Amino acid sequence: MNSNQTAAKITGVLFILAAVSSIAGLLLYDPILNGPDYLLKGSEHANQVILGAVMELILVVSAVGTSITMFPFLRKYNETLALGHLCFRFLEAVIITVGIISVLSLLTLSREFTTSAAVDISSFEASGTLLKAIHDWTFMLGPNVMLGINTLLYSYIFYQTKLVPRFISILGITGSILVLSAGILEMFGVFPQLSVWGAVLSLPVAANEMILAVWLIVKGFNLSRHR
Repeated sequence: MNSNQTAAKITGVLFILAAVSSIAGLLLYDPILNGPDYLLKGSEHANQVILGAVMELILVVSAVGTSITMFPFLRKYNETLALGHLCFRFLEAVIITVGIISVLSLLTLSREFTTSAAVDISSFEASGTLLKAIHDWTFMLGPNVMLGINTLLYSYIFYQTKLVPRFISILGITGSILVLSAGILEMFGVFPQLSVWGAVLSLPVAANEMILAVWLIVKGFNLSRHR
């Protein structure tokens, strides 16, 4: 029981760490992802951008960590869905990693832009637009689409087994459907990624993760009814 509750607490801490690092990474990326002068601002704020990449690497490790620590609990009740959750969480992490690479490549481009003697602005801008687009698509497919799928899988198991209170699993199922819907609507251009609607549809899944994290740290998984 002690090892199970320790694993639950670690899972909760990893959820919080993933949330904090994802927000920090997005804020630190601001000079190179936003504004028309990103090719200049990127190299000027190189350390800030690199720190943002480090934050997102922490996000990747934390996200994968939650799937690893939860897998032994989930597989006892539905091994297929548990494995699906693990795979989609890993896929989310891979997509986020591609986004990190695109930002670091954009930083390299910015440095080249500021140090080159003869600058072909149009070619640099075309390359920059492509790298920013790669990041935007990974930001949509990872933290929206893949997150929605893997959250739905573990929340469904929680709902069936009552490993956590039903209100948490219901919030998780609702949040996963909404954030998945947001990703799909953004893909079709119904509204932009960073918008009021995108934030509203993403809020329930974020709330679910934080409530689940606190519950696991304080109470752990409810294993008494599953002995």
